[in-house]
Amino acid sequence: MSARPNPLLGLRYHGYQFGIYNPLLGDGRGFLYGQLRDRYGQLQDLGTKGSGTTPWSRGGDGRLTLKGGVREVIASEALQRLGVTTSRTLSLIETGEDLWRGDEPSPTRSAVMVRLARTHLRFGTCERLLFLRQPAQLERLLRHVVAIHYPHLPAIHGDGEQLLLAFYGELVQRVAHLAAEWMVAGFTHGVLNTDNMSLAGESFDYGPFAFLDAWDPGFTAAYFDHNGLYAYGRQPLVCQHNLRLLQEPLAMLLPRAPLEAALEPFGEVYDVHYRRCLRRRLGFDAGPVPAEALADLPDPVLPTLRLLTGWPVAYGRFFTALAERIQVGGLPATADDLAPFVPEGPAPPRAEWLAWRDAWWHGSHAVAATSGTTGGAAISACLQRWNLPETPVRPVIERLWAAIDAGDDWTPLQQWLAQTV
Repeated sequence: MSARPNPLLGLRYHGYQFGIYNPLLGDGRGFLYGQLRDRYGQLQDLGTKGSGTTPWSRGGDGRLTLKGGVREVIASEALQRLGVTTSRTLSLIETGEDLWRGDEPSPTRSAVMVRLARTHLRFGTCERLLFLRQPAQLERLLRHVVAIHYPHLPAIHGDGEQLLLAFYGELVQRVAHLAAEWMVAGFTHGVLNTDNMSLAGESFDYGPFAFLDAWDPGFTAAYFDHNGLYAYGRQPLVCQHNLRLLQEPLAMLLPRAPLEAALEPFGEVYDVHYRRCLRRRLGFDAGPVPAEALADLPDPVLPTLRLLTGWPVAYGRFFTALAERIQVGGLPATADDLAPFVPEGPAPPRAEWLAWRDAWWHGSHAVAATSGTTGGAAISACLQRWNLPETPVRPVIERLWAAIDAGDDWTPLQQWLAQTV
């Protein structure tokens, strides 16, 4: 008896792309091949990118450049290390084909990537069902999403209208967390269209992404984002706006008022999570610290942002240099013992530096004292855990790719990836 081949699934969806609704979208160069459970019991999609044309390729060749695949590997591994809820890359296989592209030297090498993602169902999947006026199919879809990705909700909210409202409310929280994680990581997604936002609240699909060099809210990752719609500093607002757009299809099933109420906490949830994520990049996630131990201490978050605004050092390098300073020299005995630690570039503005230095020093000593460690070992371990030895800004990615492109030398990339583990 011959084995039947596994069916290939190409997903269809719609989406707002740079503010313009597009009903002609879908998986144009990849398929879903299956699912598996990871070590934590979570279901993961096995989805290809670059495996050929689909009914939704819209005249494209359905292929992925090897450089594009390498970039996606770098993005997902860097974000994972920095604490961002992200898809991962399972494999990247070079095909031996030559590809022609207008945005990189051609011919260029081709590859097929396999992505692990919690789901490839998107906000745009729901928007398509609104476009087709199919509320029954939308409800079926959302109940599937809840069963797989929000399995704790039915026990709390039953299986009626409140269940779907609870799903939307938790999705709001997940997306607020995701936006905060991007911002603290210094990451710009580049194309925050509704078809690139997951119904599981996970970051995925890294095309024209970029990490910040110097702090710049207006920084853009996509060369075609001429108006800065998806600039680094606009990402929280864009995510909140996309959640509001998602209310349009959900309103086929749910009243509008509770949907608006569920979206209302976005800003507060974002702010709380942003502060937590930035504090851990500063070394302050080093064990349980009673609130009263920090109550009278200056908050390091605002001084950090003020310092980075006025000091044109590389954003990721700031945190890495702090981690190196504490790892080598230990926790400074006094605030005066902490000198500017980024050797590259100009000195920091004095007032902003002193405000940040004092806030960080008092906070780090409170955490170290409460964690019961000596010499700031807990602070150092936290700094090492939540920061990359080398942030993959554009010149770093180009350096890693140049070794592969010129001499098929994968060693620099492998060495860089080993630092993210």
